[in-house]
Amino acid sequence: MRTANAQFIMDLIEGENKFGTAPVRTAFFGLGHTNLSADLDQVVGSINVANYANQANLLQAEWANIRNIRFLLSSVGSISPAASANGADVYNIFIPGQESYDMVDLDGYSAQFIYAPPEIASPQLRLYQTAGWKMAQVFNITNTSWIVNLRCTLAVAL
Repeated sequence: MRTANAQFIMDLIEGENKFGTAPVRTAFFGLGHTNLSADLDQVVGSINVANYANQANLLQAEWANIRNIRFLLSSVGSISPAASANGADVYNIFIPGQESYDMVDLDGYSAQFIYAPPEIASPQLRLYQTAGWKMAQVFNITNTSWIVNLRCTLAVAL
């Protein structure tokens, strides 16, 4: 991604004089499944989020850092069931660069909140009201060279 001039998403976390902590490089996000947490802890050079020198701007889903990738894990991360040659689940870790995708409002139409009070939603008895929203937006990949899908299986059993 650096060869394709992708920009990092997160800034450097400078080192401090705190025992057991380490600086964290400027980084891309690695978006993965929570099942990967034990494997990430086993990677040589992995810095767990608890060992970052400064805890001020951490994201709730952030788990660890390896070189220039800060891993964000979620239970809805992408899994390809039984996709490996051995029948194991394959975990997709999407690594986007800054501005690798964007959101486009279609025809200048943005999000709308729609509310109907009881007089309109149920005029007979005025018991119910409705609320909803609608939007016409689409996400667009701007540069495929700035998005990588790292695929792996688990080394540490769940």
